[in-house]
Amino acid sequence: MVISSRADEARAAGPHGDAKAGRKGQRSTGVRSLRAQTYPYWFYAPAGIVYGLIFLVPTVISFYFAFTRWTLFDSEFIGLDNFRQFFSEQALVSGLKNTLIYAVVTSGLKVVLGMLLAVLLTGPIRSRGLMRSVIFFPVLVSTVAVGITFSVLLQPDVGVVSAVLAKVGITAPDWLGDPSTALLSVALVDVWKGVGLATLIYIAGILAIPKDYYEAVDVDGGGAWTKFRNVTVPLSRPATFTVILLSLIGGLRSFDLIWTMTGGGPGFSSDVIASIIYKTYQAGFFGLSTAGNVVLFILVTLIIYPLSRYFNSREVES
Repeated sequence: MVISSRADEARAAGPHGDAKAGRKGQRSTGVRSLRAQTYPYWFYAPAGIVYGLIFLVPTVISFYFAFTRWTLFDSEFIGLDNFRQFFSEQALVSGLKNTLIYAVVTSGLKVVLGMLLAVLLTGPIRSRGLMRSVIFFPVLVSTVAVGITFSVLLQPDVGVVSAVLAKVGITAPDWLGDPSTALLSVALVDVWKGVGLATLIYIAGILAIPKDYYEAVDVDGGGAWTKFRNVTVPLSRPATFTVILLSLIGGLRSFDLIWTMTGGGPGFSSDVIASIIYKTYQAGFFGLSTAGNVVLFILVTLIIYPLSRYFNSREVES
């Protein structure tokens, strides 16, 4: 009886009634889905508090103290004097150039080597799991331990690398003592330590590519190079963007490996902005070192933010 009465009501309402009921049902469904996707503001409060205490508050405070001459007990506002002094130092010009070179070299090599290793480790080879673990292992090792180890291995007289090259008749340079090779040597060690993470990101990106694309290349008679150029490289673009951003940020902020292996030397040949800031702070010029931190923050922001916007726009277009 209930079913028949509802059917009579529907017939009486006619087609307009059906349309209204349909629209009402769609609206109610949309409202329910929107409510299901919307979280209350208090849900974000813990993350917002942590973000504010760890990032926002220290950043604002550092911007203020960059304009002061301060110690642990008092501070004196001096305006832009810290920045004028910081930019008047010859070491800063050298450190800024070295920072950009270091970031570009390490980022570029991680992108290229990470992609090639990922293609190899997603292919039909034996012991893929073991090889992935071996390549990723340096990421887990302490940066200081890596720096100390390679400082010994790259010694010109007793180092293992120089001894191996001497066996084939090659005289090894003073890797860390020559101003022309010190920064590049540290950059290569940084690549060795960090390429495992880049490889892992690329492996995830390659495994997410549908197999249908590779099968289509097989049907067209394409080989491995065609698959790599026309399928793997373009469809791994999100992974490439991620590797570039992460490696650039790490390269611009790198300090511990450089300080452990060369201390910024010889001279200023391997000094970067982070090591200059540390030396300034170590000398007791706290306001000057804080100004250097602000300069580094602005440099990273000016490079990374436009790149991030550009990469996001390319992902939307594709």
